[in-house]
Amino acid sequence: MAINFKVIERGEPGVVGGGTKKFYASPVMDGEMNLSDMTKAIEKICTVSGADIRAVLYALVDVSVDNLSNGTIVRLGDLGSMRVSLSSEGKATAAEVTASAIKNNSVIFTPGNRIKEMLAAVKYQKV
Repeated sequence: MAINFKVIERGEPGVVGGGTKKFYASPVMDGEMNLSDMTKAIEKICTVSGADIRAVLYALVDVSVDNLSNGTIVRLGDLGSMRVSLSSEGKATAAEVTASAIKNNSVIFTPGNRIKEMLAAVKYQKV
């Protein structure tokens, strides 16, 4: 299998009119897999029932959300890990930095070893 990519043209960020445009590779996604699809796929390769798999996957989401909201790094073995990241306004003194200085947050996913190995070995195909 290979990851398909297409070629797109992009201008320079922050330059009026786009500046010098260049061409870049951009991945072409081939569908998606949701929790229901994942449940069915897991059910085919193990002896656990679909109801039990669904219960565990939804519990994984709930436990992950609870722990991320408490500032805990969530490690998922070979899948990877997730942690909360913040961006804030810069202030002149440390005392001025309060929760109101935080302007954005996000979750950062760091892939685990199996995903890193896949990324190192993946092939690409231009479409």
